[in-house]
Amino acid sequence: MKLTLRIAASLFVFLPLLSYSQQPKQPNSGELLHDLQELNVLGSVLYVAAHPDDENTRLITYLANEKHYHTAYLSATRGDGGQNLIGPEIREALGVIRTQELLAARRTDGGQQYFSRANDFGYSKNPEETFTIWNRDEVLSDFVRVYRKHKPDVVVTRFPEDGRGGHGHHTASAILAREAFNLAADPTAYPESAEMYGVWQPKRLLFNTHPHFFKGKDGEFHPEGLLSFDVGGYNSLLGESYTEIAAHSRSMHKSQGFGTVGTRGTSMEYFIPVTGEEAKEDLFDGIEVTWARVEGGDKVGYHIDNALMDFDPAHPELIISDLVSAYNALQNIEDKYWRQVKEKQIQDLIKACAGLYMEVKANENTYAPGDELELSIEVINRSDAALVLTAIDIEGIQSFRVDQKLHYNRPIHMDKHYDLKDNVDYSQPYWLKKKGTLGMYRVDDPALIGSPENEPALSAVFTVQIGGTYLDYKIPVVYKISDPVEGEVYKPVVIAPPVFANIEGQVIVFSEGKEKEVNVKVTAGDDKTKGQLRLNVPEGWSAKPKVHKFSMDAKGQEQVFAFTLTPPSMQSEGYVKAEVSVGSEQYSYAIEKIEYEHIPTQTLLPEAAAKVVHIDLKRKGDNLGYIAGAGDDVPASLEQIGYQVDMLDDEQITLDNMSQYDAVILGIRAFNTRDKLKFQNKVLMQYVKEGGTVIVQYNTSHRLVTEDVAPYDLQLSRDRVSVEGAEVRLLQPEHPVLNTPNKISSDDFDNWVQERGLYFPNKWSGKFEAILSSNDPGEPARDGGLLVAKYGEGYYVYTGYSWFRELPAGVPGAYRIFANMISLGK
Repeated sequence: MKLTLRIAASLFVFLPLLSYSQQPKQPNSGELLHDLQELNVLGSVLYVAAHPDDENTRLITYLANEKHYHTAYLSATRGDGGQNLIGPEIREALGVIRTQELLAARRTDGGQQYFSRANDFGYSKNPEETFTIWNRDEVLSDFVRVYRKHKPDVVVTRFPEDGRGGHGHHTASAILAREAFNLAADPTAYPESAEMYGVWQPKRLLFNTHPHFFKGKDGEFHPEGLLSFDVGGYNSLLGESYTEIAAHSRSMHKSQGFGTVGTRGTSMEYFIPVTGEEAKEDLFDGIEVTWARVEGGDKVGYHIDNALMDFDPAHPELIISDLVSAYNALQNIEDKYWRQVKEKQIQDLIKACAGLYMEVKANENTYAPGDELELSIEVINRSDAALVLTAIDIEGIQSFRVDQKLHYNRPIHMDKHYDLKDNVDYSQPYWLKKKGTLGMYRVDDPALIGSPENEPALSAVFTVQIGGTYLDYKIPVVYKISDPVEGEVYKPVVIAPPVFANIEGQVIVFSEGKEKEVNVKVTAGDDKTKGQLRLNVPEGWSAKPKVHKFSMDAKGQEQVFAFTLTPPSMQSEGYVKAEVSVGSEQYSYAIEKIEYEHIPTQTLLPEAAAKVVHIDLKRKGDNLGYIAGAGDDVPASLEQIGYQVDMLDDEQITLDNMSQYDAVILGIRAFNTRDKLKFQNKVLMQYVKEGGTVIVQYNTSHRLVTEDVAPYDLQLSRDRVSVEGAEVRLLQPEHPVLNTPNKISSDDFDNWVQERGLYFPNKWSGKFEAILSSNDPGEPARDGGLLVAKYGEGYYVYTGYSWFRELPAGVPGAYRIFANMISLGK
C-alpha cells in the first residue's frame, strides 16, 4: 500500500510548486471550507496571453474561487523585455522578477502558472515580426504541451487575433492558442508530450473581450449577444469580493507599476467564441463538472458530501476520516488527471485539518556540492487525529524509518548531518542554464518545459499513516532566520559553486585609449578556499597582473583584486572572463541576489564575464546632475566615461544647486513617477533659460504628473521604433548635437539592442529641431525621437531613444551621441 501511494504522490511533479520559499500558511476554517467545496468540482480552465501582467486577475480569481475550477494562466514569455519600476534589473534578471511576481499573483488569486520557452525580446508591432524571432514551432509545441498537462475544458485568450491587442506578442499568443486547440488532440503532433501527458481536446476557446477591444462605429461598446457574467461577487469564506482579491493579485506586478485599488460591486466580463462548441449561457455549457464526470466518482463524492455535512469550523479534524475515505475511493478512478489533481487537494486538506506542521530547516542559505549539511526537522500534529509518522526521505540523500505516533501538540525534533553529493545541480533557473537565442530560451529537459521555476534544491518526503492509509508529503528544505524587525524570514536553499568571481560592472567602457583598473570580487562559497584568479581578455587587449593568488578562511569572505586593463588603439568590443582555479577545478561563475519584499529571494549564477568596449569618444563637461525616474543604469554608464554624476533628490532640485552642473538629466519616466516635478519643472526650465542643459528621457503620456514637460508645446504619443536595426536618418546633419565633440554618422546606430526608441512625441512646437528620423518597416517616419530647442541661454533636449538600454549594453554610438547632448552649448 505504501509503495502504491508513494508512486501516486510522485506523479504530482507536473503541478506547479508555487511557494517553496515562503513562510508556510495555515488556512483558517473559512478557507478550509472553501477548499473542501472545491473537491466536488471537476472542471479545468486555461487563460492564455503573452506576458506577466497581461492576465485578467478578476476572471482568474472568480473561476478559481467562486466556480472552483482548476484554473491556470499560460504566459508565453517571462517579460524580460519590459521596464523595471522598482530597481535596475533588466533582461534576464527582470524576467526572473516578473516570473516570481506571477507566482505571487497566483498564490493570491488561487490559480496556477505556466510558461513557454519564448523570450520577451521587446516590443513587436505585429505577429509576423514576432514569429521571425520566436521559433514558432517550438512555442506552439509548448502551448500544446501545456494543454495536454493542464487538460483545460475551456481556453480563454486575453487578446484577439486581428491585432487590436497592439503588441505583436499579444496577437501571436492568441494565434498560437487557437492553433494548439486541435493539435493537442492529435497524437501525431508533438508526440513526445502526447506520450508524456496523453492527448487532449478542449471543449471551446473564447476571447475575453473588453470595451477597449470591441467598439462599434459610434465608439461605444455593444455587449448585446455576447456571453457575459458578473465576477464582482463577495465570498464570505474568504472575506473579500473577487474584485478585491484580484486587485491584490494585480498589485503583485510591482516591477511594472501595476498596483491597483480593490473595487466592490458588479464587474462584468464578456466573451466572444473563437473555436470549438459555442457556449450559450455559461463558459462550461455542456461540460460535466461533478463527480459524475469520471467512472466511480460517485463513491468519492459520497465521502466528500459527508465531509461537507460533518464540517465543524471549531474542529475541522472531525472530517479527516471522511477525507481519508474519499482518498482511498479515489484510487479506483481510472482518469489519471483528475485522480492526481484531487489526490493533491485531499492530501493538502487532511494536513490542514490536522494542523499538521512539517519542516526541514537547513543551517545555511547556500551550499556547494560536497558540503556538510545540517538539518533540523520538526513535526507536530495539532489535532486529536490519530497520525503516525512512519518515514522521512531526504531526497537523494537518505531515507529512514520513524514509526512514531504524533500525539496532540507534542512536537518531534530531529537533527541530521549529511554530506551533499559532489554532482548535485546548481540552483540556476533552469531556463538560464544554457544560452538561448534572441527569441527563445534553451531548455534541454522536456519535463521542465512549461514549469514556472526550478524544483527546490533540496526536498524531503514525510510519510504519514492514518489507519491503513499512507500519505506522502513532499516539502522543500528551507533556510530560516529570525530577523529583529521582520521576525521569521524564510529563504530558499541554494546550491552554488564553491567560489564566485564578480567583475565590477557588466559593461566596462574605455575612451581615448586610456587604461582602466578593473576590480574583481572573489567570494568564498566554502570554508578554507584558496586558489588563483585570472582575467581572460579579447585579442588586442592586455591585463596586468596575469594572476592573483587568494586564500580565505571562512565561507562568505570576500577579497577584491584589481587588474589593469589596456584596450587596443582602435575602437574595439569584446568580453573579459574571470576564471578561478581551486585545486584542479576551474570556475567562472558570478553570483547575483535579487531581493524584494514581495517575492522570495532569487539567486542567479551568471557567467563571470563583462563586456569591454573601447570607444573613440570625446566629451565636454564633467559634472552632471541626475533626477532618477522609474529606474535605470544610465548614471553608472556615464560615470564609465569619466563624468561625475550626482543623484538629485527633491530638495536638491534648486537653481543654486543645479548651477554647478554641466547638464541635468532626467531618468526614464521621471515625469510619470516624481510627483514634485509638477512644481519643479519650472525650476528646471529656469535652469535652462539661464544657460543650463536639460536632457529628458522618455515618458509615457499616461499618468504624467504634469503636461508641462518642456518649455514649448510638446505632445507625447505611443509612436515607437521597435526594430533595433531600423534605418536612422540624420535630419540636421550640421546641428551641433551631431558634430560636437563627436562627428556622428550612420555607423553610430550599428549594433543597437532591443529597439530604437519608444513613446516619441508626435507634435511639437516649431521652436524644436527634429534631429533624427527612423521608422519600422511599412510605417511613416518617426521624427520625434530626438528634439532639441534653444531656450534662453541654454538647451532643452527631449529624447525617446532607448539610451537606458543602449548605454548599459555598451553600444559605442549611443555613448558618442549622449556625450554630444551633454556637450550642447559648451
